Amino acid sequence: MYEVVLFDLDGTLSDSKPGIEAGIKYALSKYGVKIENDEQMRKYLGPPIRDSFREYNGFDEETCEQAVAYYREYYADKGIFENELFPGMKELLISLKAAGKTLLTATSKPQEYTDRIVDYFEIRQYFDFIAGSNMDGSRNRKAEVISYSLENAGVTDLSKVIMVGDRKYDILGAKEIGIDSIGVLYGYGDREELESAGATFIAENVADIAKFV
Repeated sequence: MYEVVLFDLDGTLSDSKPGIEAGIKYALSKYGVKIENDEQMRKYLGPPIRDSFREYNGFDEETCEQAVAYYREYYADKGIFENELFPGMKELLISLKAAGKTLLTATSKPQEYTDRIVDYFEIRQYFDFIAGSNMDGSRNRKAEVISYSLENAGVTDLSKVIMVGDRKYDILGAKEIGIDSIGVLYGYGDREELESAGATFIAENVADIAKFV
């Protein structure tokens, strides 16, 4: 049914939670803020870090920028590698590529980090285009990244495109662009969040993605 498959990165292709959490805790510690439990931390996983600091900590723009800089102090050299592909993901990418699918990424993670991660996991060869956000916070909304990825891959028929992601931001971004979506339950979201956002399909595990595509 689908010829083009867009993948989110964090919580979809790879389990990057340990490194992201450690970076966020490092940044917030500079302001005397402590994350008390997993539920408090969960809300930071998915949206752009800058937006999270603004929304959940009430930081003004200047403080957000400094907090992001602190986060990157930790993440750029250490947190980025506290990360691993979800089991079966590389095999899925290989099978989809062998089936002739066009594979793309669409992540709010900065392009520089996205490139380093796909190279670290040696999966670049399976993707026709790698799309992330800009370091300055531009092109970080999911719909913007999806559009950027599709444009650079020369994709115009949206009826053949599907977005795979683990949070509502992925599903809502897909809806805004006008494409179908798969919400995955092995990532950082849950069924209620993904169904409420309007996911076309729900994948219990990595293998389920192939069934829907």
